Amino acid sequence: MKFGINPQPNHSYDPEKAKFHLKKAGLTTLKVDLSVAEVGFTGAIDAGVLYQQHTKPAGIDLNVIRESDDGYYDYVWLKKPWTCGYWNGRPTCDWLFTTIYAKGAAWNESHYADPRFNELLVAARAEVDDKKRAAMYAEMQQLLHETGGTIVLVFNNYVEGRSVKLAHGPIAPNFEADGLKIAERWWFA
Repeated sequence: MKFGINPQPNHSYDPEKAKFHLKKAGLTTLKVDLSVAEVGFTGAIDAGVLYQQHTKPAGIDLNVIRESDDGYYDYVWLKKPWTCGYWNGRPTCDWLFTTIYAKGAAWNESHYADPRFNELLVAARAEVDDKKRAAMYAEMQQLLHETGGTIVLVFNNYVEGRSVKLAHGPIAPNFEADGLKIAERWWFA
């Protein structure tokens, strides 16, 4: 099997197909809780309500629970079955996969534990052939697409402006706003 950059198949909104799978599982309806808070990401509560509206036609009763921002990461995230969250990109696939999806990772919020994924994750770190390593990461991405428990709402694009009135040293590539250090490492020129 050849793995590409974009996992296949691409899915589309299909409440009838969801109903079919519920029926196949012996259910006519399903009730689930989704815990959300703005600290998870800006717009998380609204996103939860949008999900609620889109799950209803499929027979899924999504109970959106608005959690307090205060203590969300101590008492809700990684503690309740379904929560919202936000992940910044990482400079490498390995960093992201190891942090979020490796079996036993402290922040593995979906409790993903696919043996093939973990085998590839370790092997890709030692692979020196760029094409082989890229194929391994593409296969891991496909595995997550097929068997992972994460629902991705959006992929953010960041647009940042610059001015000759600001000065800085080397810019960190790992997060927006100079690795979230803009207030510490930039100055007025």
